[in-house]
Amino acid sequence: MSQNELNHLTQPIADLVTRAAVQIAPNETIQAAAQHMQTHDVSCLLLTHEGRLVGIVTDRDIRNRAVAQQVSFDAPVHLIATRYPHTIAATATVFEGLVTMTRNHIHHLPVLRDDAPIGVITATSVMQMQNTSPVALASAIRRQQDVDGLVTVTAHTAALQQNLASADASAYSIGHIMTAITDATTNQLLMMAHKKLGPAPVPYAWVAAGSQGRLEQTAKTDQDNCLVLDNAYDEALHGAYFLELAHFVCDGLNACGYVYCPGDMMATNAKWRVTLESWQRYFERWITQPDPTALMLTCVFFDLRFIGGEPNLFKQLQDMVFPLAQKNGIFLSHMVANALTHRPALNWWGGLSWNQAKRYPKAINLKHNAIVPIVDLARVYALAEGLPVSNTHDRLVAADHNVAVSRASAHDLRDTLAYLGKLRIKHQGAQTQRGEAADNYLRRNSLSNFENIRIHHAFKTIKQLQEALAHRYQANRLT
Repeated sequence: MSQNELNHLTQPIADLVTRAAVQIAPNETIQAAAQHMQTHDVSCLLLTHEGRLVGIVTDRDIRNRAVAQQVSFDAPVHLIATRYPHTIAATATVFEGLVTMTRNHIHHLPVLRDDAPIGVITATSVMQMQNTSPVALASAIRRQQDVDGLVTVTAHTAALQQNLASADASAYSIGHIMTAITDATTNQLLMMAHKKLGPAPVPYAWVAAGSQGRLEQTAKTDQDNCLVLDNAYDEALHGAYFLELAHFVCDGLNACGYVYCPGDMMATNAKWRVTLESWQRYFERWITQPDPTALMLTCVFFDLRFIGGEPNLFKQLQDMVFPLAQKNGIFLSHMVANALTHRPALNWWGGLSWNQAKRYPKAINLKHNAIVPIVDLARVYALAEGLPVSNTHDRLVAADHNVAVSRASAHDLRDTLAYLGKLRIKHQGAQTQRGEAADNYLRRNSLSNFENIRIHHAFKTIKQLQEALAHRYQANRLT
């Protein structure tokens, strides 16, 4: 990926629109749509009604949904179109377009300005297809037919993160893109598993937790996942299938560099491979009886996000969990107390506290002593409002209207998260360039005086907001 291509990633996506959207009315015939595509030399048409986008039809749709299915060419084109497709605002960055296309496996993305379509971008219009391009990498992942192929392709993820960091991308954008690559890898492993094992005997939802669930992954990460099984699941009849499915996917992820969870919070653990009803009972118990183990588990499993399978199973779980948590003030107080166990690295005098461990002398753990405390705060803010949002930055955006934190404080915390996240990625990128294994330990001798001051200010901001939340929920009485 050239420097010019990297710089393009932070541009408004509207800059990539080179021609006006080619539109057609939903009631025009399929034949008319095909002729329209030929006349304008395009691979897709936008279906619009009174200036609003209502669908998209591609040449692939005409081939697969009309010709192959023997649908009459005189039928209205809306019958074979994708209704209300994924879109992106003209002001969004190219990064956001990449994430949308990669995560949703789409090749055509309509661009809207004031809700009206102005054009369509494709993967090839974003950047050239190279190994360290996010779109190319995701496309290569979807072409693999075995785990060995996935291992080869995903070996480029560290270089991808390094290139994105070199382009001065935000930690938010990098997290979304790196997580989209993990999602694509997971879905491809699920496809391979079904090819090997056959179709699932009952519906299931494969769900990510932890940093993947929050869309905050970096090149240095482990896996957290679980299975939500349909209530028709019978252990005697179906248990062997889902055990093998879980091992195939988790082993494949480990081979691709997403190492096994040290705490065994994976679908291979029978405890995290249960029915929807069982998951609902788990959360009800964790919320109504918040002992230390329950609080530790909720910090992982409140960051869930659907990856593959049957989305309605996951939605039913969310619809039950978040209103229950929001209503339980005692549970929220316990969550606040638990969040306060992760403190920014400040000493008794308010100065920076440097790790004295032999392995990482005079270093700060950017993950556990900087970013995790913000993640914990944002989680509480989201639970207090009953918001099913998993990403930390997005939770802080939603917190603008939250009773638990002021708008100014939420904004300060977003800026703090952005700075610390970028510092972490820069640190890991420098390690990768030197041929070292990436870690989260920022060494004191690698920082300028200005960076020391900024980190100190960031940590003081986190501490102040922890104290404010503790006061609000009287968490100190629970510790």
